[in-house]
Amino acid sequence: MYDLLLKNATVVRPGRPEEVADIAVSDGKFARIAPGIDASEANTVIDASGKLAFPGVVDSHQHWGIYNPLADDTVSESAASAQGGVTTGITYLRTGHYYMNRTGPYAEVLPDAIAAAEGHAWVDYGFHVAPILKKHLEEIPTLISDFGIPSFKIFMFYGSHGLHGRSQAQGQFLMLPEGESYDYAHFEFIMRAIEAAREDPRFADFADNISLSLHCETAEIMAAYTKIVEEEGRLKGLEAYHASRPPHSEGLAVTIASYLAHETGLPNINLLHLSSAKAMEAAMLMAKTFPHIDFRREVTIGHLLADIHTASGIGGKVNPPLRPREDVEALWEHLLAGNVDWVVSDHACCRDEVKFGEPRDDVWVAKSGFGGTEYLLPGMVSEGRRRGLPLSRIAELVCSNPAKRYGLHTKGNIAEGLDADIALVDPNASWVVRAAESLSSQEYTPFEGFELTAKVTDTFVRGNHVFTNGKMIGQPVGRFIKRPAKA
Repeated sequence: MYDLLLKNATVVRPGRPEEVADIAVSDGKFARIAPGIDASEANTVIDASGKLAFPGVVDSHQHWGIYNPLADDTVSESAASAQGGVTTGITYLRTGHYYMNRTGPYAEVLPDAIAAAEGHAWVDYGFHVAPILKKHLEEIPTLISDFGIPSFKIFMFYGSHGLHGRSQAQGQFLMLPEGESYDYAHFEFIMRAIEAAREDPRFADFADNISLSLHCETAEIMAAYTKIVEEEGRLKGLEAYHASRPPHSEGLAVTIASYLAHETGLPNINLLHLSSAKAMEAAMLMAKTFPHIDFRREVTIGHLLADIHTASGIGGKVNPPLRPREDVEALWEHLLAGNVDWVVSDHACCRDEVKFGEPRDDVWVAKSGFGGTEYLLPGMVSEGRRRGLPLSRIAELVCSNPAKRYGLHTKGNIAEGLDADIALVDPNASWVVRAAESLSSQEYTPFEGFELTAKVTDTFVRGNHVFTNGKMIGQPVGRFIKRPAKA
């Protein structure tokens, strides 16, 4: 007997045409995908007629615990993930202010983070880690071998520019000990340490899953332009924030990061949340300049849906900023041309009392970041179909591509033997985004009032039905995934 049988679903898989079939699940795995499976062979049968069955979305860029306690975020933001068809989220972790609000070796910090999330998640999850301290470089092999974390991150602007747009002493922000700095030299040494790990014989079988991701913005450019924009006082809101972190700051950082990768011989580079035409221009130029580097290019659903004029207020403040409409259109042109590797949410729940300062409409005192994982798949299906993007390509962008890169080899597709992660989507549901209907603890959204034409109705994590009809059901079943996870 199968544990679960979905009947008559329109199955969407990466790289192949969709087909109407039944999906059978046993022991948390896909057991059979075929038309006409006998309903009497399953303990639970669900009619999925008229629904698209996507592989569970792999949202590989989230920030649980950045502004709220990690245990609390794990509950509410994993629920929001499931609401959007996300069945696996990978969240970033670093030392310093925010997140765990502490410094020290990851051998001490990570167990506490894992323990804080354990038992609270509705979806499966993992961590990316940012080496901030010099001692963190020595921990990279242990992070891979003992914790199953083969993906690392550099925040290029943290060295001399504040998280929210004002300059800030880096030692204070990152809790750096005296004599250490977070700068280009440190970034080079991070790359050398990761490449050394890739060459370690212990990791030979999965060296391709060891990678470095970079937030590419240039601190010095942003600090100068922030001062100019604030002193002029001509621009307000999201338009001012965009001008204070200009697109060429992204392009310059992409170029620096790429040359450092070339210099250090590190081939697996992920360029995160590229937000502008200039950032993409630089990313494509670097790919041609250094063909031996396996660049992957990421964009977010926020930068694909909203611009500085359509987003609902300064709740849309984020790094890198939302851009003018011409940058949104440029991102779509690159996506449709095949130049984007995956799409994520960059979900960072920032509650109202934390997000906004005094006065409330002052963008300079607002915090950066917002949630959006619940709109990732609905937004991609809604806007992607309108622009002629095939459903199978959407499955690649939000499911299989990030799963393969980050070592989640049991995720990202609907195929026998893989984890039975499924998002059922009603492709004919027309609805208006309202923050009040989100399961996130964030009380606002920059997408307020946006009209979408597809909606997630049900989400299954390893065959467990966790979300239906706008509500969570059962108990949290999410697990911490050590990577690489092999099928």
